[in-house]
Amino acid sequence: MKPIFKILLMAIAYLAMFVMGASSGLIHPMCYAYIGALLPLISAFIYLYTSSLIRGFGVPTILNGFILVLFLLAGEADAVLIIGFILLTAISEGVRWYFQYNTIKGVCRSFVPFAFSFFAYTAHWWTDTEASLAAAVEEMPVGYDQLMKPVIDNVPVLIVVLLLTIPVSLLAMRIAERVLKLHKDDYLISI
Repeated sequence: MKPIFKILLMAIAYLAMFVMGASSGLIHPMCYAYIGALLPLISAFIYLYTSSLIRGFGVPTILNGFILVLFLLAGEADAVLIIGFILLTAISEGVRWYFQYNTIKGVCRSFVPFAFSFFAYTAHWWTDTEASLAAAVEEMPVGYDQLMKPVIDNVPVLIVVLLLTIPVSLLAMRIAERVLKLHKDDYLISI
């Protein structure tokens, strides 16, 4: 299979992960709000494999760019998502450049800011709470907005979950590295 098709397949897998994360809100609003801390366990495989195909600029840009374009077309992208994606993508690309594109160190460290991408999608709950609750009344089952309110108001848990995303993303990258057997000698040049 040509690399361009593999990259497209990874972008589609990344989209599927976003849809899965967003769909978790059907279980409970807490799932939607906090699933972003666990999604790196999936996205690490996508990111690492895509990094093995693109050993230069572009992995965070392609993956988040694909999602952003689709969300813009679907009318799902608000200003917070756009700004969040642009910032997280730029930071990830910058870290990957700083630690060199062809190093495992660069890939692993650049994944940490990239791992917060789903939180850019859910951030509207905290930046535009009234509109989020109104949308829940229109789109979700009766009473869903009442389940959302305590989740939104519990900012300390959100902070803990955001902090938890860092070790989860580092662990996820180690797991992906071992499972995909993309070690320093086989895949990237070590520093």
